Amino acid sequence: MKLYVIVPLCALFTLTQQVPAHKDEHQCACELTTSEKAFPHDKLGKVEDTASKCNDNVTPQKILQLESLLLGLEQRLPRLQEDVSMLEREDDGELYSVISLQVIENELMQINQFIDRLKSTTLGHQRLSANTTQQLEDLRAEMQELETYDTMQVVKTQQANQRLKRDLDQCKTGLDPSAEPTQPPRGNCPHGRFVNITGPRVYTAGEYPGSHKYGAWGRDPKPEAGKESWYWMVILTSGNKFAHYVRLYSSLSSLIVGVSTPGNVMISPSNPTTNTIQGPNVVMYGEALYYNCYNLDTVCRFNLTAKTVTNSQLPKGTRFNSKGNFCRLDECYPFTDLDLATDESGVWVIYTTNQDFGNLVLSKVEEGEPLTLGQTWYTSVYKQAVTNTFMACGVLYATRYVDKDLEEIFYSFDTATGVERFNIGVFINKMSPNIIALNYSPVDQMLHAYCDSNMVSYKVLFS
Repeated sequence: MKLYVIVPLCALFTLTQQVPAHKDEHQCACELTTSEKAFPHDKLGKVEDTASKCNDNVTPQKILQLESLLLGLEQRLPRLQEDVSMLEREDDGELYSVISLQVIENELMQINQFIDRLKSTTLGHQRLSANTTQQLEDLRAEMQELETYDTMQVVKTQQANQRLKRDLDQCKTGLDPSAEPTQPPRGNCPHGRFVNITGPRVYTAGEYPGSHKYGAWGRDPKPEAGKESWYWMVILTSGNKFAHYVRLYSSLSSLIVGVSTPGNVMISPSNPTTNTIQGPNVVMYGEALYYNCYNLDTVCRFNLTAKTVTNSQLPKGTRFNSKGNFCRLDECYPFTDLDLATDESGVWVIYTTNQDFGNLVLSKVEEGEPLTLGQTWYTSVYKQAVTNTFMACGVLYATRYVDKDLEEIFYSFDTATGVERFNIGVFINKMSPNIIALNYSPVDQMLHAYCDSNMVSYKVLFS
């Protein structure tokens, strides 16, 4: 008698039978043949490699390179026009100033260099765009082909779930439009309510590419007449701890290309010594540099015109000399005990004290002589859980490290209302892993960041 084997998965497999070789010994052999096609793992690997190459080729730095060139050209053309007008005014019987002619010749040469670099960069971007477009179309076709192997409809189900979740979130927002925990109150800000950060708008290594990891840069919100377009930079030159001068630039394009005019303004003859800058968190306001003075729990103000230094003692118990730093999980930024900040109302200092158990303390720095501290506010956010702070419209904002590409503005303290928020949820796209200093400029609502020797700026958006 023949023995038949019944297999329930008959839709997937074909069945064969074998007659036993001996009368008393029965053996069955099944040849299983799947009706499904074998998944092309090699093709998936090629798709992943191609996508990885696209990510490596298309980077924000390439776009920023083009924007920096356009910005540099935009800044130099009006300067050339002014110099030509000045040359025409110097005409004395068809005898022009030799010095003015040399200046214009140099400017024309630099503009031609900008244009050549701009042409080369534009052509490179056009080729990159064409190649990337073709690669993306090929990737799309290959991914659609790979989706045919999804016989269990897993991918389609995930996509449907994502669409459903998005619709539910929109519905929830529509039913309760007042629940927006990521936006701080408007307060008395003339620009409206802080809503987001965009950019970077500027990204440059300046004239010392890769040389000084710690430093700060920005604009004076209250400059002297004729210096409205000037920028300043402070770089820590002694072990990423100290500095003894501030460097000035007559325009943003000068800073980008690394041409400093009038150059360095010295505070002290060497590092470290009396009046030396300690730490990177400095600001300039009203033709004066505010900073943490060397080896003291003190705010110092250096007057760039009079070349004099005045100071104001912080409260007893203030942590200094790298005992109350900004930190991330695996490291702290040395000598960031005191953070100076500017906004629409003037200068602020952010620090911490022993009696406040390491939480952020905020004080208003009053103008005038002598240098004094005004009103003080106390927060409940721990300073060493923060990577940086800045002020905008009387509101203190704090950031924390997310990863090498993102920093999050997670906290705010409104000095007008005393309201604290821990769920701001605004992210900063970084060009380098570490943001050493953040300075808000109320002149143009820009946020200037010094990141691992690079200077980056972002646009602050208000509603």
